[in-house]
Amino acid sequence: MTDRLGENTRALRLPVSPAPVGDPLRTPVHRSTTYAFATSQEYADVLNGTAAGYSYARIDNPTTDAFAHAVAAMEGAGLDHEVRGQAFASGMAAISTALLALTAAGSHVVAARSIYGNTYSLLDGLFRRFGVETDFVDITDLDAVRAALRPETRVVFAETLSNPTMTVSDIPQLARIAHEVGALLVVDSTFASPAVCRPLEHGADLVVHSATKYIGGHSDATGGVVVGRPELMAEVRSARVDLGPCLAADEAFLLLRGLETLPLRVARQCATAAEFAAAVAEHPAVERVDHPSLPAHPGHALAGKLFDQGRYGAVVTITPRGGREAGMAFADRLRVATIAASLGGTHTIVGHVGSTTHRQMSDEAIRAAGIGPAAVRFSIGLEDPQDLIADVLAALDGV
Repeated sequence: MTDRLGENTRALRLPVSPAPVGDPLRTPVHRSTTYAFATSQEYADVLNGTAAGYSYARIDNPTTDAFAHAVAAMEGAGLDHEVRGQAFASGMAAISTALLALTAAGSHVVAARSIYGNTYSLLDGLFRRFGVETDFVDITDLDAVRAALRPETRVVFAETLSNPTMTVSDIPQLARIAHEVGALLVVDSTFASPAVCRPLEHGADLVVHSATKYIGGHSDATGGVVVGRPELMAEVRSARVDLGPCLAADEAFLLLRGLETLPLRVARQCATAAEFAAAVAEHPAVERVDHPSLPAHPGHALAGKLFDQGRYGAVVTITPRGGREAGMAFADRLRVATIAASLGGTHTIVGHVGSTTHRQMSDEAIRAAGIGPAAVRFSIGLEDPQDLIADVLAALDGV
């Protein structure tokens, strides 16, 4: 019949490529935004969730599903129950959707005082406008966390490793405290990744990641992911479908590629970060170095209990003596490390904290979070450690 159709119709009904005989080693990129059905009922069944399948890319996509399932498998590796994942267009899309799924007007959140600036502004601004109140506390003070809880508390929000002070959250204790009042513990584990710590194994209910960082690992893909128990993830998925922050298939493909080398990259980055932090800690121009590998770091012992194989994370924050201008000048003198946004990639990236990642926070809020005005955050990459150390020492010496 196709030979009787017009040329435009024939062009739209080309033969479909046969399925390969062998299984592809790489997950295929499914760019199609829509899928065809043999019958109207089949279409309706897929949309209603009574039959497996795909209908529209904002709802589900095979490549993005493969990525979300892969992260869930890594985060839930030590658990005996099912863990599911949902993928998002960015880390903030993952955080905001997860929190929207778990709260409503009148809900209350207890959050770490030293969280990422955009998460802080989301909770302190947009969520407050819609009737969700947040108390920001020192997440390492468990008595303060417990005192901040209310009957309407729905979420305790923490970071495995905080940005940029590398504060270590006591996930098991925070989970117990949250669960005592029927709240859920949501942990942003971006700075750790599953190669350092898996919060679900320590009692967290949901884990969120900016997959743009260590999971992707190459500074070429933007995405986010949420993982947790199936019943909670059903709520997160419903919110995602309604809000629409879907991850593109091409980005999902790149993030999946990054997952394959995650343990190798992170192990190397963590080892370099520990060597780097130790080399800088006693420099006379340095007021403070934040990295849990250092015995003087408040979270050193806890990190040793929660983190895998002596990995303490790959972010090091250096606070030189002096104020804001001293910190920015220090960053400007670096030659091997690069001033740039984001973290977790192959290159060592630096940024002055107060003017970049935490620019949304007032000076008072920054001080309350334990961040010095001169603080400079280093995301350690895959360069040779001795080159990074020589670079930072020269910058501290004013060379």
